[in-house]
Amino acid sequence: MALTRQTLIETALRLLDDVGLDGLTVRRLAGELGVQSPALYWHIRTKQELLDGMADAIVVAAGMGPPREGEGWRDWLGRRARAYRGALLAHRDGARVITMAGSLGPGTIRQFDGELTALVACGFAPVLALRTLASCTSYVNGFVLREQAEREAVTSVAEVAGLLEGGMESTLLRAIREGGGTMGEEAFEHGLRLIIDGTAVALGEEGQAGGGRRVDR
Repeated sequence: MALTRQTLIETALRLLDDVGLDGLTVRRLAGELGVQSPALYWHIRTKQELLDGMADAIVVAAGMGPPREGEGWRDWLGRRARAYRGALLAHRDGARVITMAGSLGPGTIRQFDGELTALVACGFAPVLALRTLASCTSYVNGFVLREQAEREAVTSVAEVAGLLEGGMESTLLRAIREGGGTMGEEAFEHGLRLIIDGTAVALGEEGQAGGGRRVDR
């Protein structure tokens, strides 16, 4: 197998799934590739550079980009967020890799600029477009960080009940029994809907302040 930067990143992602981020070291990666650690530095100089490359690969795998033809910005934001979440969940500690990345690749940055341009074409001011995508991305990062952390440590309902004066009839546990858990698909969609609905309000206010610019909902 030829030793290339792409090979290093792909192998590192496979190793990540096996040992997690805390277990991923340059020495272990070199062993997986059957080489000595110095051989890796021809392609990736530091572990941070490796993490940046891994994060970029995860983002690329999400298949994000501007809206499809005829796709409204609301549907697109929802699809984008779901695809991004799926890409993070596809790898053990995927969200941690993303949040520890220092920078992404040029292609990913250009793609992000294309997404902003598409939102501006829908009536967004550049600042609102940037803040909207940043908010969606941060929401997904935080949600998946919790999802992946809770796989390692799960607190039982009985333990929670023992901490609360109302026990099993406490407001918190009543909410959970009624489907109000803070993790899972329904919880994710609820938070995503709040972001998209809030963006629609901000966009409407911006349109009024700007004298009624065209808004593609």
